[in-house]
Amino acid sequence: MTEALSSLDQPSALVDPDERRGGTGTTRFVLTKIGEAVASLVLVVVLGFFLFRMLPGDPVRTMVRDRPTDAKMMAELREQMGVDKPLLQQFWDYVTGLLTGDMGQSYILRQPVAGLIGERLWPTVLLVGSATVLAILLGLWLGIRAAWRRNSTFDRVQTGVALTLWSVPQFWLGLILLVATNGLFPSRGMHSPDVEPGFFSEGLDVLHHLVLPCLTLLVVFYAQYMLVMRSSLIGEMNSDYLTTARAKGLRDDLVRRKHAVPNALLPTVTLIFIQFGMVVSGAVSVEAVFSWPGLGQLLYTSLQGPDLPLLQGVFVVLAGAVVVMNLFAELLYRVLDPRVRTA
Repeated sequence: MTEALSSLDQPSALVDPDERRGGTGTTRFVLTKIGEAVASLVLVVVLGFFLFRMLPGDPVRTMVRDRPTDAKMMAELREQMGVDKPLLQQFWDYVTGLLTGDMGQSYILRQPVAGLIGERLWPTVLLVGSATVLAILLGLWLGIRAAWRRNSTFDRVQTGVALTLWSVPQFWLGLILLVATNGLFPSRGMHSPDVEPGFFSEGLDVLHHLVLPCLTLLVVFYAQYMLVMRSSLIGEMNSDYLTTARAKGLRDDLVRRKHAVPNALLPTVTLIFIQFGMVVSGAVSVEAVFSWPGLGQLLYTSLQGPDLPLLQGVFVVLAGAVVVMNLFAELLYRVLDPRVRTA
């Protein structure tokens, strides 16, 4: 009896074995997820290279179209572009270059692919980031309101509108907005040629050009967040801990803000991080409609060739963004949800 009581005085006796393994378990979980992400990126590189080689069209003939070119010149061009080598040799050259940051040179634009992607990255981040942040704020607010007023007129109207907008093709909505605004906002590009130099004037000009493409993405993105948040919060509303909170006399809005919403946010947080990667690739059609000089427009241009190095470079960046954001979502979910840490 004395030995048993003395053993309880030792701090190690009060520590759960699972808790002692928590650090090791977390490390193993993080390393596993990072390994899966790396494997996914490798698969993206492999599939991107070989799938684009199956596209119809000859990049060399596309470069010399409408110009008289003899067979000898065509052979020299193929040698310069490296497309005369065996497929596996081309793949090896591509992978070794990718590891050093060299994505090759664009066939059409005659510039390094890495530099072209770097120039177009900021416009895409500006467009997608603005639309995503606004969509998150609007979607979460409407989703919470609709769930808490379930089956009300507000709920039915908002759910119907969100379902409709979620089903609308982005390029079609962009064209409708162009017709509806009737020249009220710029329809092409990111800058006006006659804008006065200056940070303030140029910034306002960019925001003016940003309105229509941002609005196009916003009305589609917010619908997803609204519906997911509404569904998640409805699932939490009948939980026992909410009934207990109400029985203690807590106000209804306090129960919602302090208890229901934080737990309902978990699926939405996962969706937000995954969407951060996917919306970059989803902006391709919108950038094409509004001639927005981002990665989507660059991808559209590369398809005209086909410009294989440019296609591969943009594809790796877009797919890599999805993989990385998915990794962040899984790691953050483990931090936010204790049930995942104990699984």
